[in-house]
Amino acid sequence: MKKNWFKYTFTFIMVLALRLIPFRTPNVEPIMAAQMPFGKVYGKLSAFLFGALSIVVYDSLTSGIGMWTVITALAYGLVGLGAGVYFKNRGGWKSYATYAVIATILYDAATGLTLGPLFFGQSLSGALIGQIPFTALHLLGNVSFAIILSPVIETWSAKKREVAVQVLNPVVL
Repeated sequence: MKKNWFKYTFTFIMVLALRLIPFRTPNVEPIMAAQMPFGKVYGKLSAFLFGALSIVVYDSLTSGIGMWTVITALAYGLVGLGAGVYFKNRGGWKSYATYAVIATILYDAATGLTLGPLFFGQSLSGALIGQIPFTALHLLGNVSFAIILSPVIETWSAKKREVAVQVLNPVVL
């Protein structure tokens, strides 16, 4: 299927805008909720780029680019690659919720248990203890978004452009 760059870009901008809301709960964001259906509909590379660029663009607008950006962007990119493989013959909210649990735990373990100890002098036990509530929030957000948003994004992104234009502009001349 051809990629619909308007839908992809629109979703990217909306996810970024939500992440830029000040004083929001940390790690409750819809990156993975969009990345999973994009992996199914548009393929592994598109899902990789969505996740990786989400991190890079956000960091460049907020905290600046650092080694943490490279690690988290690569990790979220790998989540997208995994989504492209996992969702090749799957779909539906249960599959999205299952993948969100697995990918979130792997992502948080890979990033949360490495960044603090490697770059900020944090002990591994401190990183592990601190990661527990952070991962709980991340799981709550990712699974909720996976159940609610991912099936909607899949349906919307899989529709042909002509159908979307007719829905947006139902006036027939």
